[in-house]
Amino acid sequence: MTRFLRFFRPSHQHTAFSATLLLMITVMLSRLIGYVREAYIAYAFGAGGQVDAYVAAFTLPDWLNYIVAGGAASITFISIYTRFLAEKREADAEKTFSVIITVMTAVMIVGTIITEIFTPQFVRWMFHGFSPAQTALCVHLTRILLPAQIFFYVGGVVSAVLLSHRLFLFPALGPLLYNVFIIFGGVVGGRRLGIASLAYGALAGSLVGPFLASVIGAVRIGTGYKPSFEISNPAFREWVRLSIPLMLGVSLVTADDWILRHYASSGVGDIARLNYAKRLFAVPIAVLGQATGQASLPFFARLFNERRMKDFAATVNDSVYRVSAASFLATAWMMAAALPLIDLVYRRGRFTFTDTQTTAIYFFWFSLSLALWSAQALYARAFYAAGDTLTPMLAVTIITAASLPMYSFLFHHFGVVGLAFASDSGIGANLLALALLLHWRKLISLWELRWVELVKASITAIIAGALSFEIAKLVPLPLSGHGSRVGDIERLALVSVTWAGAVAAGLWLLRSDLPNDLKRRKPAVYPAVAQAESKEILDSGRTP
Repeated sequence: MTRFLRFFRPSHQHTAFSATLLLMITVMLSRLIGYVREAYIAYAFGAGGQVDAYVAAFTLPDWLNYIVAGGAASITFISIYTRFLAEKREADAEKTFSVIITVMTAVMIVGTIITEIFTPQFVRWMFHGFSPAQTALCVHLTRILLPAQIFFYVGGVVSAVLLSHRLFLFPALGPLLYNVFIIFGGVVGGRRLGIASLAYGALAGSLVGPFLASVIGAVRIGTGYKPSFEISNPAFREWVRLSIPLMLGVSLVTADDWILRHYASSGVGDIARLNYAKRLFAVPIAVLGQATGQASLPFFARLFNERRMKDFAATVNDSVYRVSAASFLATAWMMAAALPLIDLVYRRGRFTFTDTQTTAIYFFWFSLSLALWSAQALYARAFYAAGDTLTPMLAVTIITAASLPMYSFLFHHFGVVGLAFASDSGIGANLLALALLLHWRKLISLWELRWVELVKASITAIIAGALSFEIAKLVPLPLSGHGSRVGDIERLALVSVTWAGAVAAGLWLLRSDLPNDLKRRKPAVYPAVAQAESKEILDSGRTP
C-alpha cells in the first residue's frame, strides 16, 4: 500500500512504465469527466445549430495556439531542458525557461488581441454554411475562448519542466481540472448564459488546470523564473530553430478537426454529431496514444542525448508494437459496440435516437484508425527526441495539403461519413510518412518491429470483431425515441463477453506473446535505462 501511495506522490520520479500508467489513469479519469461534459451538452443542447457554433468556436483558438506556440511550447523544450539536466547545467536550463516564457507569453498576448479583432472575418470564411445567428454565436464564443490559449501556453512550458524531471502528477491533473470547470460552468450558468456558460467554464478551467496545477508543481521543486527578453540566448535561439517548423507546418493530427468542421458546417447538427463521435473516439486515443507518447518523450530524449542509439531504436519499436497491437484489439470492440455505446453515452434530453444512429456510424469508421493515431504519436516523439522537427513537419504538411482534395472528394460523394473515411486515410498516410522517414534516417529500423506479433493481433481482432458484431444482433434495436437502457447494456455485455473470449482464444491459439508483453513492467529493450535508474537511486539515496 505504501508503495502504491508513493506512486501518486507529487515528488515521485517516475520510470517509463509508472509514468505511462499514471498518465493512463489520469487520462481515463479526465475522459470520464469529459464524458459527463459531453453528456450534459447532448442533454441540454442536443445536436443542433447551437452546438455546431460551440464546437466551431474552438477552431480559431486552437489555430492560434498551434501556429504561435502549439506543441512547440513543450515538445521541443523538453529535449533542450532534458539535455541541460543530463549535463548538470541547471542554471542554463532555468535561464532558457525564463526567456521562453517571457518572450512567447508576450507573443501570445499580441496574437490573442489580433485574433479577437478579426474573429468575425475568420468565422464567416471558415464556416460559410452557418446561418447569421450561428455565425454571431460562434464569434461570441470564440472571443471568450481565445484568452485561454495564453494559460495553455505557459502551462505547457511549465509542464515540460516537470516532465523533464520525471514528475508527472501535476501535468496529469491539468486536463482533469479543465474538464471539471467546463461542467461547472454549464451547471452553474447554463440557464442564464446558455451555451456560453461552457465557454466561460473552459476559460476558467484553462487558468486553474493546465496553468495553476503545473505552476504549483514547478514551485514545489524550486524551479526559478526571472522575466527575461534575452533573445540572444543560444538555447533560446536553438528552441526557436526547432520550433519554427512546428509553428509553420500543419499536421493532419491537428488540422483534421478543422477540416471536418469546415465541410460539416453546411448541415445543421453535422458538426455536433461528428464532434460527439470524435470526442468518444478520443478516449482510447488519449489512453493508448497521448498518454504513452507524453510519458515516452522524456525517456526517448534521454536515450538519444546519451547516444544510446540501439536502446533508443529498440525502445521506440517496442512502444509502437505494444500500443498498435492493443489498439487493434480495442478497435474490434469499439466497432462492434458502436451503436449501443453511443446510445448509452449520449441519448437523453434533446439528443434523439436518430442522432444516435448517425453518430454511431461516424464512430464506427473513426475506430478503424485507432492504431494509426496511437502509433504516429510515438513516431513523432521519436523525431522530437532526436532534435529534428523540420523533417517530420515538412512531410506531414505536404500530406495535409495533399489530403485536402481527398476530404473534398469523399465529402461530396459520400456526405459527412466520407469525412470519416478521409480522416482515416489521411492519418494513415501521416503514420506511413513518419515511419519511413525514421527508417530512412536510420534512427528506427522498421524491420525490427515485431511484425509477426502485430499480424497475430490483427487476425485476432478481425475475428473477435466480426463475432461480436453478429452476436450483438441477438438483442433487437430500441425503437426510435423509446429505446431501452437495458437493451443497450445487454448489447454491450454480449459484445464485451464475446470479444473478450474471442481475443483470449485467438491470442492463445496463435501463441501470441502480447499478453506477457503488455504485463511487463520493464521490457527487455530497457536494460540500459533500468541500469541508469538503479545507479541514480544508489547515488542519490532515494528508495526504489
